[in-house]
Amino acid sequence: MASQPVAIRINGKDYAAEVEPRLLLVDFIRRVAGLTGTHIGCDTSNCGACTIHLDGRTVKSCTMFAVQADGHELTTIEGVARGGTLHPVQQAFHEHHGLQCGYCTPGMIMSTLQLLARNSAPTREEIRRGIAGNICRCTGYQGIVDSIEAAARMLQAAPKEG
Repeated sequence: MASQPVAIRINGKDYAAEVEPRLLLVDFIRRVAGLTGTHIGCDTSNCGACTIHLDGRTVKSCTMFAVQADGHELTTIEGVARGGTLHPVQQAFHEHHGLQCGYCTPGMIMSTLQLLARNSAPTREEIRRGIAGNICRCTGYQGIVDSIEAAARMLQAAPKEG
């Protein structure tokens, strides 16, 4: 199988490589870019551990080939914090026990960012629907929902950039 050139901007940094057309985007992120915060959980798009943002839109990176992301911009969990300061969503997960083993946490946070960008004050039911594509095998979701509620409050109280 002939390799194809791929150039992807991840967290503001450019990555280029010759890859097999069948290389999954999650594998490009982990192997080529060396960003291991995006987890591989199921390879079937069921668990959401590999959730990232592609051009600002949440996608499961195990459902795409790297060649499909050529020329696009990605944000992974490593690109969420700024200047060593946790994003309010990350801070809320830490403070409100939204994680146990942490395996699902990067995908949960990426989905939460998308949810809160679309709905700044979701109800608990809207939160549960918003993270429905992400599976946590440890927490029972109570801490996750509490964390997302807290993050929404933190973001609403934060001064607006402008």
